[in-house]
Amino acid sequence: MPRETLTKDQIIRTAVDLLDDEGLEGLNMRSLGKRLGTVATAVYWHVKNKDDLVLLAGDRVWQEIELPDLAAVDWRTAATRMATGLHAMLARHPWLVQAFGSYVFYGPGKSRYDDHSLAVYEAGGFAGAEADRAAGAVFTFVLGNAMGTAAMASLTRRLGRGGGNPGELLRDVMAKATEIAMPFPRLRSRLIAPGEYGEAPEGTFEHGLQALLDGLEARLAARRVATGRSTTPAEN
Repeated sequence: MPRETLTKDQIIRTAVDLLDDEGLEGLNMRSLGKRLGTVATAVYWHVKNKDDLVLLAGDRVWQEIELPDLAAVDWRTAATRMATGLHAMLARHPWLVQAFGSYVFYGPGKSRYDDHSLAVYEAGGFAGAEADRAAGAVFTFVLGNAMGTAAMASLTRRLGRGGGNPGELLRDVMAKATEIAMPFPRLRSRLIAPGEYGEAPEGTFEHGLQALLDGLEARLAARRVATGRSTTPAEN
């Protein structure tokens, strides 16, 4: 594809697909150019380097998250939907979780999400730094929960590149982890039940998210009692 017909949007979309398939370690200009049907040098007419491309791809996927209408739902429902949407997006693009260790993401896509997130907690009654802390606590909880999926995707790719059957190699790794954990009674009792070592019970993310929101809501309620207010600003 000649550089005159190649667009920045095409490059970013193709980079996202490549990252989804190969992870951060599989992204390079040569592989990207091959997917685009062009030479690597043509890509440099539109993006500066690999780091720039990762930032652009990262910002693109943030735009996949649907933002709830605060005029139609209460703040807690909105917070749940945004956190669930973020969690689903990170599951679709596990490379983004890995990239948080090396990149500071910014751009219109992430700004759109962050701004609406602050609006959600302000609607609940948090203000200023309180809203920042509430949004930050939920964000880091979601990110932490997505790390397992990202790590497993990275491990599977790495085992596959080493030769052999990735599924069999992964089972060997998990078997070794299970063997080491068996002497520990609480781990052993869980390993005897169906499932794999390190596998969280079904509904763990949803349970943790609601527990976190329970805590935030309790703080709002305690403050209303302390100040003699019975309603939040959104309820007035």
